[in-house]
Amino acid sequence: MLDQILGAIKKFTEIGIALLALGIVMQVIFGKVVPFVGGDIIAHIVNLVAVLGSNGLVGLIAVGVIWAIFKR
Repeated sequence: MLDQILGAIKKFTEIGIALLALGIVMQVIFGKVVPFVGGDIIAHIVNLVAVLGSNGLVGLIAVGVIWAIFKR
């Protein structure tokens, strides 16, 4: 039962990452205004990186945790 739940969570995460990548590609191709994306994805990622970078060691640890989650 727990394995099925974890498998479903992994699949939803993979779908989310694929949709994020698609949104980034669409925004690079068509510019900031992509009707079905619903926001400026690249600006949000840049802001996230800036916030993590300004936090020094805490930001580095957060990036490591996020990377470890996506690596699984």
